[in-house]
Amino acid sequence: QVELVESGGGLVQAGGSLRLSCAASGSIDSIKVLGWYRQAQAPGKQRELVGLIHSDGNTAYRDSVKGRFTISRNNAKNTVYLQMNSLKPEDTAVYYCNADVGVDGPFYYWGKGTLVTVSS
Repeated sequence: QVELVESGGGLVQAGGSLRLSCAASGSIDSIKVLGWYRQAQAPGKQRELVGLIHSDGNTAYRDSVKGRFTISRNNAKNTVYLQMNSLKPEDTAVYYCNADVGVDGPFYYWGKGTLVTVSS
């Protein structure tokens, strides 16, 4: 069992920055990949992967956030961060933390999300 709690969302002007945190607890040693997803609050919008960090520290990002968003972690605090710079109105969404603990295939835990609103 893994519990994920996101924080750090809020309202920011375009061009501004926010840092989201994802605090993990429980069987954190079982986490293979931790990802950040987002879902815009509009009909038909799907949840999309923003970026992820593997247990070996490697990261990957969707093209639209490359160069603006950075994922990092503090192992001592069992926390993963999403630093978001140069924010755009289209980054507005609920941001979710996701942990893959699967052994023979993916098995996910999700946080409840934190809302990021970027005003133009």
